[in-house]
Amino acid sequence: MTTELSVGSLPAQSSAPRWRAEVCRADDALDRIAAEWDGLAARCATATSFQSAAWLASWWRHYGRPGALVLVLVRRDDRLVAAAALRRRGPFGGLTNLGAGLVDFTDVLLDDSCADRAAAELAAALPLTRPWHSLELREVRPEAAVQQVFRQWRGRRHRFADSLCQYLPAVPMEELLKRLPGKTAQRSRVKQRKIAESGIEVRSATPAEVPEAIAGLLRLHIEQWQDRGVTPEHRTERFAAHLVESTTGLVATGRAAVHRFHLDGELVAVNLLLLSPPFGGLYMYGAKPALRERLDIAGLLFGAALDEVRAAEIPVLSLLRGQEPYKQRWRPDQLPNQRLVLGPGRLAPWAAGRAVRVRVRQALVHQLRTRLPGVKRVLLARMRS
Repeated sequence: MTTELSVGSLPAQSSAPRWRAEVCRADDALDRIAAEWDGLAARCATATSFQSAAWLASWWRHYGRPGALVLVLVRRDDRLVAAAALRRRGPFGGLTNLGAGLVDFTDVLLDDSCADRAAAELAAALPLTRPWHSLELREVRPEAAVQQVFRQWRGRRHRFADSLCQYLPAVPMEELLKRLPGKTAQRSRVKQRKIAESGIEVRSATPAEVPEAIAGLLRLHIEQWQDRGVTPEHRTERFAAHLVESTTGLVATGRAAVHRFHLDGELVAVNLLLLSPPFGGLYMYGAKPALRERLDIAGLLFGAALDEVRAAEIPVLSLLRGQEPYKQRWRPDQLPNQRLVLGPGRLAPWAAGRAVRVRVRQALVHQLRTRLPGVKRVLLARMRS
């Protein structure tokens, strides 16, 4: 179902562009406008791989609830210049982003050539008209396009810190090692020489090879985490199907690379690297546990990823969410994502209630991190949704 809106539209004139907005609720809406969607993504400087039609449509197919998709589209004349992919989270008009816990960055798309006006039109078109309506967006980068929509919103607004993300400059490995303390840098150089002398081969999967490569990644990922508690969702068939489908589309359009590492003819590691103009992101990897006894796995993955992003002239390598020790060793820059909550008008009890729940949850998370470290991992995982 598509609903056309006249909010913010200008009279049709030969010299003035015509703006129009629509809300699409058909389950196949993303598939029908995939080419147009990706065309807009190419004109949006902040767009990441998580905003591509390949990722969003695949996630919706494997995780979406029929009837819950909400696409908000804005066109300038006949050109798509703003778009938001949302989903209903319940029966009372609550909206949130697609992707749930599988995306590291949420955003909308705005055409760079008219971003200010497009953001205003998109804000006006959001279907948040009743007091019980609300919109909550998780994992928003500080420089995301949706921040412009947030500033244009005339109703209730709330902003909170979300997951911490970490970044490294996309520079040659030797320059990256200069960030490390003297002894750590020296040990890392020795490890890099060992990798270079090991004879390990790095191969990038073609789109046709992605299904086999992702199967290997998941097998090795589960194997490496089996003694430390693998994320349950990573064992499911729907996650595997989503990762294969989305990654195939991303690799075909140059927005992802799957690196396969072979040693002595055996597949020993696989890494999925997402590629977008702002950064390259290390999304997921799998490695044989025994490989740790021979080589520095983090150094191996980072080296291949740096080569890839530098070749694509991408300025930053993102380690995405999480503060695992293997990331901390590289002294990355840190920047928290944000959680945005919007509600209609000054009186928006559901949005206000959502904001209160977020504050309470964040306070409890802080207590778990500081006072109950023994149980925090299990509880924090349950509280992420």
